[in-house]
Amino acid sequence: MKSQEAEAFRIQGMQHVGVATKDMDKSLKLYRQLFGMDIPFFDSVQDAPLMDSHTRGKTISKRASMVLNLQGGCAFEVLGAKSFEPKGAGWKVGIGDLGITTVQMKTRNIERMHAHARSLVADNCDAHITSTPWGQDTFYLKDFEGNLFQIIEAQDWFDDYGHPSGGVLGCSIGVSDMEKSLALYAVGLGFDEVLFDETNSFNDWQNLQNGEQFYRRVRITQSSSGAGGFGQLTGKTYIELIQAQDRPPKFIFEDRIWCDLGFAHLGFDVRGMEALETDLAQRGFPFRCDTTDAIGMGETKVHCTYIDDPDECWLEMIEVHKVPIIEKWGLYLNVQKRGQDEPLPRWMLKSLRFSRVKD
Repeated sequence: MKSQEAEAFRIQGMQHVGVATKDMDKSLKLYRQLFGMDIPFFDSVQDAPLMDSHTRGKTISKRASMVLNLQGGCAFEVLGAKSFEPKGAGWKVGIGDLGITTVQMKTRNIERMHAHARSLVADNCDAHITSTPWGQDTFYLKDFEGNLFQIIEAQDWFDDYGHPSGGVLGCSIGVSDMEKSLALYAVGLGFDEVLFDETNSFNDWQNLQNGEQFYRRVRITQSSSGAGGFGQLTGKTYIELIQAQDRPPKFIFEDRIWCDLGFAHLGFDVRGMEALETDLAQRGFPFRCDTTDAIGMGETKVHCTYIDDPDECWLEMIEVHKVPIIEKWGLYLNVQKRGQDEPLPRWMLKSLRFSRVKD
């Protein structure tokens, strides 16, 4: 049974994945063309004192741009270091290494999305569509920085603007101890419904780094995710936990810091930050850093905190206070004045299209 404090918070679901790149403008253009991530929430350059605990105590400066696909799915927070030269991992990151190794993107039609991806990144995209072990068609591709994306069909959509891709559907996270990780993701964060749990070698990974090895692969989702203001836009989200069986995995940010290249963090949309802090601390996952109040990124106001999973994968908790709907018209939304599960009006979400960046 949940504690009284736990009843006062709600994890609505995944909100975004942070991806740190070397050339943000080039990456943002690719993500617009490849994934339809063409609606910016903010794009600003700021110091990041909140992340001192993840940057060896030294405050860095970074550019951050939150972008989404208005057809449906979660967002990207694209990051670019300004105060240092970001570096990649010193080895080829593979399936099962600790941290976020793959981001899943949703599509209505896998064949159409495959043709679209091949037209843009043919050299970094699977030549053929394969199948997941739970029976869905899929394929993999990489961006300019070598970040790995998996494409999977989904049924829940907010709108249709003709692009073959939607936004983020989920991600794969390497772990060293599955039961310890499930204690956080399944119990603490509410991704409590196990959709797949098998230990084997998997056909859809045979062309990936270390993909021929044996892994325990657990796919989870929320059995009762909170709807929230953006729930009808983000849709259902999934986390795949992967434990390597044939080798000791390495942390993907070993000897590196936040904003070095790669999938930097996974963000969750929450309501009731104080109660969440109490609950997670009791479970052994205290906040590692906390803005303690809403901070500004352009006209967006959010309360941000971070925790580490058992293998130091960085997880961000975000409580949204204010977001711009049509910034040039001065139209903003105070999310805190709405009920936890009260969805935003469709017309308001659709009005975000006026902020679309076109190439």
